[in-house]
Amino acid sequence: MTRRQITHLVCAAAVVASGLGAAAPADHRTARQLLKVHRVQPGESIQQAVDAARPGDTVVLSPGTYRESVTITVSDLTLRSSIAGRAVIVPGPASADSACAKAGNGICVTGTKSSPVKGVTLRSLTIRDFTKNGLWAAWTDQLKVQSVTAEKNGQWGIAEERSVRSEFSRNIAEGNGDAGLFVANTVDREDGAQDSQGTVISHNRLLGNRIGITVRRLRNMTVEHNEATGNCTGMFVVGDEGTPRAGAMTVRRNFVHTNNKTCPKTARLPFLQGSGIVLTGTEKTVVTKNRVVDNVGTSPLSGGIVLFKSFVGATSESNEIRDNVVLRNSTADLADRDTGKNNTFRGNTCTVSEPAGMC
Repeated sequence: MTRRQITHLVCAAAVVASGLGAAAPADHRTARQLLKVHRVQPGESIQQAVDAARPGDTVVLSPGTYRESVTITVSDLTLRSSIAGRAVIVPGPASADSACAKAGNGICVTGTKSSPVKGVTLRSLTIRDFTKNGLWAAWTDQLKVQSVTAEKNGQWGIAEERSVRSEFSRNIAEGNGDAGLFVANTVDREDGAQDSQGTVISHNRLLGNRIGITVRRLRNMTVEHNEATGNCTGMFVVGDEGTPRAGAMTVRRNFVHTNNKTCPKTARLPFLQGSGIVLTGTEKTVVTKNRVVDNVGTSPLSGGIVLFKSFVGATSESNEIRDNVVLRNSTADLADRDTGKNNTFRGNTCTVSEPAGMC
C-alpha cells in the first residue's frame, strides 16, 4: 500500500470517528428535549399540568397552597415541590367533580390490574385536611413516596393497595384519623396475602395517629428505621385466616416509643392504648433490633412487642422476636397472648414478659 493510500485511509477513519462522536450529543439532546418540566404556581391547576405530562416528565409546584385533588394515571411521572414541604395541597373547589375528590382523597395514583401505573414519584409535598386519605394509591408498581408530609387527614395519611415494589421513605404522617402509613393487599374484600415484591417502608416519622404504620395481609417487605410516637399503637402487622398467610417480612431497627394515646374500639379492634409493635395472625416475620420503650396502656393489645391471635381466629406462627431493646412497657415488655406455634423470643433486653421467663 502506498503512502498516499495510507493517508487517505487515515483521513477517512478520522471523518467517520468525528461523525460518530458528533452523533452522540445530538441524540442525547434530542432525548432530553422529550422530557419536560411543567411548572405550576398557586392558583394554577396541578391537574392540568399532570394531564399534559407524558412518561418521564416532572411537574414542579412552586411554594404555596393548592386547593384541589390530583389524579395521576401516567407512568414515570414525578410530582414534587420546588422547596421541600412548601407546596401544600388541601381540599378545594378546583377538582371537586373528580372521583379522587369525591372520595375525599388528596392525591390518587391509580392504575388497573392489567395496566398498573409504574414508576411514579411523589416528593417534598404536604397533603393536609382531606376527609379520607392524603395519598391513595392502587394498582401501582415502583411507586416512590419521599419526604411527603401527610397530616390531619380523616382516615389514612399515606395509603396503598394492590401494589408492588413500593418505597415509602423520609415521610411524616401526623394526626391522621387511622394509620399514618397504611399498606395492604386490598381493602374491599377478604383475600389472601399479596407478595409485595420487596416494598420498603423506611426512615418515616409517625406522630399522633391512631396507628403509626399498618401492614395488612402482605408478604415479602421490610419496615425499618422508622420512628413511631404519640400514636395509640406504633406498628400493626395484620393477618388473618386467608391463604397465603400474611408475614415473611422483616421489622427492624425502628424506634417505637410512648404510643400512649387512647383510641376507642371499632368493629374490628378493641380500644387501643400503649401498644408498641403488634403482630396478629402473621407468620415467619422477623422483629429484630428495634427499640421499643415507654408504651403504657390497659388495652388487650397494650405492651412493647405483642403477639395476638387475629380477631377472626387466625394464630401467629413461626415468628422470631430477637435482639430488641424492650423496656418500661406495660402491661409487659414482651407479650405472647397467642396460641400459635413456633414463635421464638431470644436475645431481647426486657424486664417483664407474658408469660414470665421470656426476658
